[in-house]
Amino acid sequence: MRNKKILIVDDDPDVLQGMHLRLKANQYDICLAVDTFSGVAEARRSEPDLILLDLGLPAGGGFMVMERLKMIPSLAFIPIIVVSARHGLANQKRAFDAGAKAFLQKPVDDNELLAVIRQTLGEPARKKKPALYAQAAV
Repeated sequence: MRNKKILIVDDDPDVLQGMHLRLKANQYDICLAVDTFSGVAEARRSEPDLILLDLGLPAGGGFMVMERLKMIPSLAFIPIIVVSARHGLANQKRAFDAGAKAFLQKPVDDNELLAVIRQTLGEPARKKKPALYAQAAV
């Protein structure tokens, strides 16, 4: 069985590296994008099992990524977890209305992030504590 592929779309290099290390340590294959256009392009190229999406992206923002993915039949049903520093119920409501499966507030707790990913992917909860960081560099 292959590892699940996760696309992380965020313009903050520290967030990208941190999430990459945490998820790689937990046996996920990772793809990265840094703005609206590269997020949609990478989703087309890699067809991930899940997308972690920031809302405050250059060149249009996370909501534009969600709108564009919905217009591509092969990508329209990829589950999206919004991971954003944007506060407020209005942003959460808009994200859920756009199709997000979950909304996590930055800074996100490692264990919460992994639990939401597993739940969204339909994976069983792990009995042992999840790994937080991979040994290999990004």
